[in-house]
Amino acid sequence: MSFATNVKNEIVKYEGSKTENIALLSGFIRNNGTVEKNSIFLLTENASIAKKIYQLVKDIYHVNVVISQMKNANFSKQNLYHLKLEEKEAEILSDLSVIENGKYLEEVKEYIVSSEEEIRCYLMGTFLSKGSINDPKTARYHLEFLIERKKEAEFIKKLLNYFHLNSKILNRDKGYMVYIKEAEKIGDFLRIAYANNAVLYFEDIRIYRDHKNMTNRLNNCEQANIDKIVETAANQVKEIEYLKEVNAFDLLDDKTKQAAEYRLKYQEASLLELSEIISYETSSSITKSGLNHRFRKIKELVKRLKENE
Repeated sequence: MSFATNVKNEIVKYEGSKTENIALLSGFIRNNGTVEKNSIFLLTENASIAKKIYQLVKDIYHVNVVISQMKNANFSKQNLYHLKLEEKEAEILSDLSVIENGKYLEEVKEYIVSSEEEIRCYLMGTFLSKGSINDPKTARYHLEFLIERKKEAEFIKKLLNYFHLNSKILNRDKGYMVYIKEAEKIGDFLRIAYANNAVLYFEDIRIYRDHKNMTNRLNNCEQANIDKIVETAANQVKEIEYLKEVNAFDLLDDKTKQAAEYRLKYQEASLLELSEIISYETSSSITKSGLNHRFRKIKELVKRLKENE
């Protein structure tokens, strides 16, 4: 069972008030339903969703709902659940702010989403109808709603961003994709949708991945530092050997000569390690900064000599 299916199965367990359930039905039917011959037709691949919609319609509008099962024509192993509402079609569609006076309402009426709880339920209904979410364990963070109509897509985006979820819209061949990419925001949506078990799973994976990424970054940083230390030491060795080749080594003062001799002896040591070695073996303390100053003298002398060649 996919993570998206688990999320939807958890959402349908939420027991809302009548107005919240109307908001959920509105979000679902506005983005799923078709009307033919005074009947409302709904489709879903999820048995739990079909049962939820069936029960809400019966409880709120006291009508019979015909539910049937059929094979999916899209080569999917999952069956399709077909719901047909044959009674009070106009009343239901009007109450759910889908159709008014025989015309589709481009924008849902304010009473459907007049409170934060109703906004949450409208989004939940829309997600049950047109939403999907990647499993954070196997894919990149991604949550989306595939919406047919532009104004509805803009409305979904507006509702999502009411909760500061930073959702965006992309045009698709057959509609619009409202999506969220940020892991933290996707986790917030799951909380908004009352999918608490999914939140725990998602956050566990997110924390693990963040920790793993941080470890990788630290390892890369450490390796980069090691590479830099090795390169710096190798350059210092080359400069010292150059001075000896051109008989210029004696131009250095005694302390700088000492640093040079220790560099040739400990060619892979970092400046800090080399300063500690010199301090220990000579009983004369020298800091990393002081040692670096002596190697700068060597570098400057090499530069002057090469310029005069």
